[in-house]
Amino acid sequence: MKMHQEELVVATPGRGMVEVSGEVARVVAEAGIQTGLCIVYCRHTSCSLVIQENADPSARRDLETWLERLAPEGDPHYTHTAEGPDDMPAHLRAAVTSTSETIPITAGEPALGTWQGLFLAEHRAGPHRRRLVVHVQGV
Repeated sequence: MKMHQEELVVATPGRGMVEVSGEVARVVAEAGIQTGLCIVYCRHTSCSLVIQENADPSARRDLETWLERLAPEGDPHYTHTAEGPDDMPAHLRAAVTSTSETIPITAGEPALGTWQGLFLAEHRAGPHRRRLVVHVQGV
């Protein structure tokens, strides 16, 4: 079994979703693995990974709006406020999504569905440089 690992740095413009499917597919192709697994891990607590529809941007906007309603800024019950009013809601939004995703590799490519894309969901208001570890293993 072969293994390959690479860290991706993703610049985010602030709150929203940044598709990383292409960068992950590049890592899988460079690994030379035809059949196996690709694990993508987010090394942060205020952003997350989401497999979501990549054809119609309204699906992502609706998800972002739902997350904002679920964990709104300015809730007086939050005690973790030292890093700003967007920090605790970002942690909560990350907690209900995923810090990692596992995608099968078939014929040398991530086996995402026709309308699926892998997104880094930035939950903070300002821009960040986020780090993702992409681990590929198989034959």
